[in-house]
Amino acid sequence: MAIYLELRTEYHLKSLALALGARSVAGWSPAEEALAKNTAAFSEKDAANYRKIIEKGEDPLGDTFCYLRTPEKRRELGATYTPRYVSQTMVKWAFDQKFDPVRVVDPGVGSANFLRLAAKKFPNAELVGVDIDPLATLMARANLAVAGLADRSKVICGDYRTVRLPKAKGKTLFIGNPPYVRHHQLSTEAKTWLTEEAGKLGLSCSQLAGLHVYFFLATALKARKEDFGTFITSAEWLDVNYGKLVRELFLNQLGGQGITVIEPTSSTFEDAATTSAIAQFIIGSKPTKIRMKRVKYIDQKGALTAGQMLHRNRLETENRWSPLTRKIVDIPKGYVELGELCRVHRGQVTGANRVWIAGMHSADLPESVLFPTVTRAKELFAAGAVLADVSLLRRVIDIPADLSVFDKEDRKAIDRFMKVAKSAGANDGYVAKNRRAWWSVGLRTPAPILATYMARRAPAFVRNLADARHINIAHGLYPRDPMSTELLNRLANFLSTAVSMHQGRTYAGGLTKFEPREMERIPVPSPEMLESMA
Repeated sequence: MAIYLELRTEYHLKSLALALGARSVAGWSPAEEALAKNTAAFSEKDAANYRKIIEKGEDPLGDTFCYLRTPEKRRELGATYTPRYVSQTMVKWAFDQKFDPVRVVDPGVGSANFLRLAAKKFPNAELVGVDIDPLATLMARANLAVAGLADRSKVICGDYRTVRLPKAKGKTLFIGNPPYVRHHQLSTEAKTWLTEEAGKLGLSCSQLAGLHVYFFLATALKARKEDFGTFITSAEWLDVNYGKLVRELFLNQLGGQGITVIEPTSSTFEDAATTSAIAQFIIGSKPTKIRMKRVKYIDQKGALTAGQMLHRNRLETENRWSPLTRKIVDIPKGYVELGELCRVHRGQVTGANRVWIAGMHSADLPESVLFPTVTRAKELFAAGAVLADVSLLRRVIDIPADLSVFDKEDRKAIDRFMKVAKSAGANDGYVAKNRRAWWSVGLRTPAPILATYMARRAPAFVRNLADARHINIAHGLYPRDPMSTELLNRLANFLSTAVSMHQGRTYAGGLTKFEPREMERIPVPSPEMLESMA
């Protein structure tokens, strides 16, 4: 960041902004008028020197602003300015979409670096910048004026959340670095806005959300179908509870296309040691695959284009997304991660196997509540490649929450069983108390492939032709998209021979465990490769 000795105070900074032509850009506000009253004339010679510096692509106004205001002071309004090379990469992504927007909107315009770069790529687009800080909007106006963009620019000093954008006759590009302000600095009125506006979209929100979450929501509300955009923010929203709103917006209203996570070691922002995320979206789209990538530096080749293409259903079922940006292993050409083809779910926890696994205590229960179930890992090891015979499996009791579906005789039998279950304490455990009905175990539907996940040997992957259920001693593999019987057979056969113990998590004594998400990272042949296998 360059230091300009002539700009010793904010007084000098705003005086220079006016001398550079800030008044020539439309949208002046009372707040800016008030700020502009207390200024002095800036010499034409000095103004001309700064004009030359700006014309070279540098930002003396923004650099000085960041020098005069400490990081602590700037954080009150979330003013963390984006390095030019990052802005360039994001603008290039937008240009590569070949959408030719009629308008470019930066919701936290700062000194207008994003708009100046976008103006070169989109020479016919209107440029609209929004910022709540009148000194920032003066700088933005000055930079746009020097760049010769005053006639197609408008800068608004106001709150992006409530700013009304006229309907554009074409696509709008939303691009920028939404301000990062923690929730405890936000007013009760602001939090009410978040709750009410999210509710209009049928979404819930957390009052712990930072300001960047509000900007994602505001964009979803302002944008129209086929608008597009890219924002760089803190990466927190990928994993934390309050980020659920952004994750839902990304997958739905915003039409998320890809996410690039930048490691904090890159020092993307000089005054903020944080992991950053660049999100890209196209309103109204719902891609089957979403690009996820983690990079050390944003100028890394393919930072916003290359990466893992993950099935959107995988993101829909995850509460934490940052692990999905990490490649645990190198994926061979033509292969994908198992999680792209199948969701992996651990079986249901009964909370009391002695009660919910059928036996003498449940002898007169109706057959409709007794389900052949894999209850021991050794049952899968013994089955070999295919589980076709359920005669050796025990049955698990799974009673519907709605007891009115039973006739009189069956209901009597169920009532007798429930008395026995209660006497054994089956209704008092943590699991039972957190069910919709304590007596309803809630077994998952039969998985086409069942797998062991903890043993002193590699997992067994077994085709479940018997439609057996499974409890939490096994994982079930559920295809994300329909798969033919032949493809399922080939996938199970591949997994049985290719997966080794070292791919899991090994504990003392040689016990190896595969958590569901770890199993989803196993490389497997793509559907096309599976089709070609003999």
